[in-house]
Parts: sequence; C-alpha cells; structure tokens
Amino acid sequence: MHVPNGFLDAPTSVATGVVATAAVGVALVKARKELDDRTAPMAGLIAAFIFAVQMLNFPVGAGTSGHLMGGALAAVLVGPWTAVLSTSVVFIVQALLFADGGITALGTNIVLMGLSTVLVGYLVFLGMRAVLPKRASFVPLAAALGALVSVPVASLVFVVLYAIGGNADIDLAALATAMVGVHVLIGIGEAVITYLAVASIVSVRPDLVHGARPLLEQRRLVIHDTAPATSSQETSA
Repeated sequence: MHVPNGFLDAPTSVATGVVATAAVGVALVKARKELDDRTAPMAGLIAAFIFAVQMLNFPVGAGTSGHLMGGALAAVLVGPWTAVLSTSVVFIVQALLFADGGITALGTNIVLMGLSTVLVGYLVFLGMRAVLPKRASFVPLAAALGALVSVPVASLVFVVLYAIGGNADIDLAALATAMVGVHVLIGIGEAVITYLAVASIVSVRPDLVHGARPLLEQRRLVIHDTAPATSSQETSA
C-alpha cells in the first residue's frame, strides 16, 4: 500500500503530513509511559522486524502481492504510542533509502500503514481481549483479529483520501472493491504472522508483551495453609 509521489494532490499530501507529524509528536511524549528498562529494547526490535518482514512479499492473486504492515503487531507488543513511532521510523527509512513510497507521500503512508493500522488494530485487540477468556494464551488470537481487521480498514482510508485528492479520474466504487478485496487477503497473511510472532513471545516472556500485562496483573497468589492445626490450650500434664 505504499503510496508513491503524485498519487494525491498537494493539499491532501500536506494535510496527511500535518496529521502524521502531530501523531508522531504526541507519540514521542506518550510512549514514555509505555516503556521501561526491560521493554524499551523491544521498540527497536519491533521496528527491525517490521522492516525486514516488509521486504518479503507474498502473492495474493492476479499478479498482486502483499506484505506485513505491522501496526497491530507493534501495538500489542510495545503499546500503541510506541507502535506509531516504530512504524514511522520504518516508513521514513524505506522512503529515504529504498524509494519505497514517495517522499512527498511520506505523511500519507504513515497515516495509512502506521497510524490507522495501529489505531484500528489496537482497538479491535482491546475489544477481543475484553470478551475472550482472561488468559495470556488468548492474547495472540486477539492480536491476530486486530491485524486482520486493520489492513482492509487502512485500504478504505486510502480510498477516502483518494476521493478527496486523487490525481486521476478513477471510479471510486471500483477502487474500493479492488482495494478491500486484495487487502482482505493481505490481512489474512498479516493475521497469521501476527499470531505467530505474539504467541512466540507470550509463551516465554508474557511480561514483555504490552497487551498481556493487564491479564498478568490480575493474577493473585493464593497460599494455602497446610500446617496442622494446633490447640489453643495446652494439655496439662
């Protein structure tokens, strides 16, 4: 879904750039509450993982390929604000060093693949975590469902932006059908990758998974007194 230069007109590109800049600015402040000495390295690892996996495309049919967006995955692992920062760094590096997405469309790509996937993916995750059994083992499933929904929603955000400032005369109904149809398939791939990644970490260090911490904090240590009961009165000799 990397948008190249010239797909959207200048006002729309500037507007998405302003939104992306504001979101990153707020995330820089809010992310401090999500990270500590143990989890801070996770942010860099997540950015590196998303960058590496986005280099791998998988076919979705009709000559179209897709790749991981990573917004929901990052939000569940390190928190939504840190996820905005991690994904933004990935898109900036891709645009500047690999020409993957236009520089003038950088704000658009951050909004589409970073901000919208993080927001939608994390909200769906929270909703699923609330209704699923309160166990850390269900966190990967909730994360996968968040990833599945976030990708086609991001494609609809692109359609809305194109309706506002697209530079070519394209039938919007056909565009929406094509975008959603392809990105539902991409979303399935994203859900599988997200499930596997989150499950692998939850199985060994659930305390490092941001989305699993509230469930761990609800655990209570119950101590059963197995010592034999003693009489309150001593037996007289």
